Amino acid sequence: MDNNLIIQAENLTKTYQMGEVEVQALQGASLQVQQGEMLAIMGPSGSGKSTLMNILGCLDQPTSGQYHLEGVDVAQLDDNKLAEIRGQRIGFVFQSFNLLPRTNALANVELPLIYSGVGMRERHHRAATALEMVGLGDRLHHKPNELSGGQQQRVAIARALVTNPAIIMADEPTGNLDSKSSEEIMAIFQRLNEEHGITIIFVTHEHDIAEHTRRVVRLADGMIVEDHPVLNFRRVGA
Repeated sequence: MDNNLIIQAENLTKTYQMGEVEVQALQGASLQVQQGEMLAIMGPSGSGKSTLMNILGCLDQPTSGQYHLEGVDVAQLDDNKLAEIRGQRIGFVFQSFNLLPRTNALANVELPLIYSGVGMRERHHRAATALEMVGLGDRLHHKPNELSGGQQQRVAIARALVTNPAIIMADEPTGNLDSKSSEEIMAIFQRLNEEHGITIIFVTHEHDIAEHTRRVVRLADGMIVEDHPVLNFRRVGA
């Protein structure tokens, strides 16, 4: 196996039982991702893109097919090992931020480290460093309702960063933001990818967001129908 491959998925299928009806969410999707790539998974509603991300993020398992993450066959892992991978190797960012409303930015970012058993002093340091990386070093003690939508998403990115993940998976991360905030968030992702080598995978339906990535994988009816580099790549601020 190529040592630079962080993701190798072969012929993934996913079937859901909806009452008496079987729904084929994925129908033989294959995908390879190199360490340090930044790509967008696109497709209309119901195309299977969220299902694919859930499998790649070890939140769900395929009905059939093979998935190797960092060279490890995910199907061979028990629930504890899967939880460990989700907690340490993969950071998740969602459209709805998912912040605790009565908890300040620092404490929100510390949460994954609490689950990992990291001591308080190191937790504080790592969370503050992650917030600095996303430009919120002066907002450590602000609660979500004291922050703009773009700032709340920065807190969510810092929370994804704080475990030093190999991969960040972002599901419509700009879906609730205005265009200016969206550009700022994409600038952060580009910097994390280029300066820190983090592999970043977006799920998005927005073409302008995809143009901020290096590669587009397009799904339709549970199958990958396009996979190509972004020719008109847009670096934010360039």
